[in-house]
Amino acid sequence: MTAEYDASGVFFSAALVSATVAYAVALALRLILVRTNAYRFVWHPALFDLAVFVILWALIACGPWPLGLR
Repeated sequence: MTAEYDASGVFFSAALVSATVAYAVALALRLILVRTNAYRFVWHPALFDLAVFVILWALIACGPWPLGLR
């Protein structure tokens, strides 16, 4: 069975919801990194942002299990 979220009769897939949450967290993290000038240590900021987004999406999509919280 595919996981879906219901919002007033409109169904959203779990992948879309988890990607949206990961994007919001990645944006917040990007703002923190820009304000602390941490991007000076990064070779390619766009690739770094993509990698951070993919890692966050994987952690959120898998739930708390990768963190050892069962």
